[in-house]
Amino acid sequence: MLSLITPLMQIIEWPMRALQRILGPRKLAWVFLLPNLFLFGFFTFLPVILNFFYATTGSDHILLEDRPYVGMRNFDELMNCTSYLDPNSCQIDLFWRAVHNTLWFIVLQVGFMVFFSMTTALILNRKIRARGFFRAVFFFPVLLSPVVVALVWKWILQDQGALNAVLDHFGLQTVNWMLSPTWAFAWSVFISVWFHMGFYTLILLAGLQSIPRDVYEAAAMDAASPWRVFRKITLPLLMPTMVVVLVLSLIKGVQTFDEVYAFTGGGPGSATTLVIQFIYQNGFAGAPRLFGLASAASILVAIVLIALTAVQLWITRRNANG
Repeated sequence: MLSLITPLMQIIEWPMRALQRILGPRKLAWVFLLPNLFLFGFFTFLPVILNFFYATTGSDHILLEDRPYVGMRNFDELMNCTSYLDPNSCQIDLFWRAVHNTLWFIVLQVGFMVFFSMTTALILNRKIRARGFFRAVFFFPVLLSPVVVALVWKWILQDQGALNAVLDHFGLQTVNWMLSPTWAFAWSVFISVWFHMGFYTLILLAGLQSIPRDVYEAAAMDAASPWRVFRKITLPLLMPTMVVVLVLSLIKGVQTFDEVYAFTGGGPGSATTLVIQFIYQNGFAGAPRLFGLASAASILVAIVLIALTAVQLWITRRNANG
């Protein structure tokens, strides 16, 4: 095998040496980066550029040459509201219902996510029996497909599902969880937290393990209470990791689509319709397909995500600089 590889490497070595003499060692790195940059640009930057073209054109035709230029009309339709707090006063009321649902979803999901992830990480960081097993159990849902997670919970919560069967067995009143707007939204938040919590627990656990043990030993010598140790030592030293978890969970919350869509389809009504589902329905699933409206909504979401990322970078650099 080696006898075949060696001549091949010698054949490759000759043009690479020639390129190094022509370009120099520094510029030679671009020769290795260009294939990846080409693929990245073709599948990332090109769609982004096309998205701006679609956002400023109209009709339901997919070819740009068949789409008339409409300027900022799609953005004007999305932002045309008497009161942004009342979706009924908006021209595209479903978009603002989706925005309101997404905001509430983010507040609840991120809040519970950070709380339970922190609690779980603190417990798993202690010397408990079968600690490795419990770490694997909490991380296991992250390995599953979002659609699989949604369908399993849908089977549990449907009218004739496992949860109602348990309630009926104990003589309790069953609930049609999927047809109640409040319950459907609450379960969507719960499923998302259950599904993603293991990932953020792992990040926080790594942050906890990076805290020097001698700090805790000094606190134990001073007879500091557990709450005081957490408030004065653990939380301040864990704050950079907490910022990463907070921003990542915020970005993920804005992007939430698959598990909620597979679980409720956005219903009942529009109770669990999120912004990404609005984009999907208008751009791919609806009739007619409003590519311009969907592209404009996706650009607004992208602006929010860029802002969140900028905040994360600013806070990270600020913490790094002291």
